[in-house]
Amino acid sequence: MKIGIIGAGNIGGNLTRRLTALGHEVSVANSRGPQTLTALAEETGAKPVTASEAAKGAQVVVVTVPLKAVPDLPAGFLDGAAEGFAVIDTGNYYPQQRDGRIDAIEDGLPESRWTEQQIGHPVIKAFNGTYAQDILDGGRPQGTPDRQALPVAGDDPAAKQAVRDLIDELGFDTVDSGGLDESWRQQPGTPVYGNRGDVDAIVKALSEASPERTAEFRA
Repeated sequence: MKIGIIGAGNIGGNLTRRLTALGHEVSVANSRGPQTLTALAEETGAKPVTASEAAKGAQVVVVTVPLKAVPDLPAGFLDGAAEGFAVIDTGNYYPQQRDGRIDAIEDGLPESRWTEQQIGHPVIKAFNGTYAQDILDGGRPQGTPDRQALPVAGDDPAAKQAVRDLIDELGFDTVDSGGLDESWRQQPGTPVYGNRGDVDAIVKALSEASPERTAEFRA
């Protein structure tokens, strides 16, 4: 599969490592330019590109940048992606720690719905509560007892299934956490955020979520 990854931090870098190892053709971009990605490219075989080029021909595009940087992504950066492509949003809103105040999210708009509005394309929310190290070494074969499960939210069934299949390939079960309007159930401060549980534990954690943001994750 052709995959574009925009953001080469902990999550983006480790997804690049795992997905190339699985044989996918990965293009990776960051905000500082492809010349800063030489080491990652040499390590993984991924192609370093600009953010405007990362989605070209991609069947899956991963947006894994700080939320405050989403509006700064290049106009038309998704142009040229493959027909029916899926966009994975791994982002989280950290108003006190990094992003500053975003009024729409403070007023209750789910974080990934805000991201979707900024980029002009539907997104599938996944990996946002996953430890980056787990992406490297937490995967297990299908059917392994207590296999770690990740929640996945989104409105497009085909795109969601493509993302769930990719996560399964990475070695994790998935739980359909509903449409994007329900994706607050996996935002920072919820029981599922950072939860390494199996399918049953993740289902339970999602059901116990409250839409009210905790103080740590409010501006």
